[in-house]
Amino acid sequence: MLGLLWLVPVLPLVAFVLLALGGARMPRAAVSALGVGLPAAAAVIAALIAITFGASPPAGHSYTQVLWTWMPVAGADFMPQFALHLDALSIVMMLVVTWVGSLILLYSSEFMEGEEGYSRYFAYMDLFISSMLFLVLARDLLVLFLGWEGVGLCSYLLIGFWYKDENNVRAANKAFIVTRVGDTAFAIGLFLLFSSLGTLDIPEVLSRAAQQWPAGSAVAAAAAALLLGGAVGKSAQLPLQTWLPDAMAGPSPVSALIHAATMVTAGVYLIARMHVIFTLSPLVQWFVALVG
Repeated sequence: MLGLLWLVPVLPLVAFVLLALGGARMPRAAVSALGVGLPAAAAVIAALIAITFGASPPAGHSYTQVLWTWMPVAGADFMPQFALHLDALSIVMMLVVTWVGSLILLYSSEFMEGEEGYSRYFAYMDLFISSMLFLVLARDLLVLFLGWEGVGLCSYLLIGFWYKDENNVRAANKAFIVTRVGDTAFAIGLFLLFSSLGTLDIPEVLSRAAQQWPAGSAVAAAAAALLLGGAVGKSAQLPLQTWLPDAMAGPSPVSALIHAATMVTAGVYLIARMHVIFTLSPLVQWFVALVG
């Protein structure tokens, strides 16, 4: 059953592709069946995977599924893998994203029934869920960043879903621009981690940081601060919280998805996943407590 892990983020992605290419020509019943059905199937698979993992934990209480080697650089020791990583933390987040997301999509099938752009709405929502799943299941920080940016793009598209209203467009632009501040800090943090540790594989990053960086060192503080900057932007914490009230400009189910299952929880997940980096910098831990 663990071998089916790849289906969890891919099924919503398939729904997005099909709806983006042909959704406008489909009857609404087919759009909702596809837009809700494939993410719901991913939720069922996620639950079965969680049960299997709990009943027969793999060695080390973690499981990695390598899909392919992504962007190998000839002559350089840089071969990031497009791999999915399963452990207790990612299982919890996977279940939250798939099940809460599926329930929101099911509600949306009736809530958005009379709206123009019905297929476009479900395409964006499915891409949103897929991006969040790649984020929480990523083993490599590059894959995590890909999902991170996908979530940001989808939030922009969904907050501005009713784009004929100028206020909605302003709200979408504000969310996109403000979160880019945090994303820039996160990206710089990735460059720092790779230049200092020579890898972006998450377990290896945490292991090398614990071995090579003294507690309280400047490099540990800088890395933790940059990662915190990314989390602050995505989770709408002070001082980058201003975009979140305007996110209500989108359809109500979008606000539910942003608050409950995707964007706002992404920053919390990042800090939990990279906890070793934060334990090496007591000063940054104090700021984490301060901003919440």
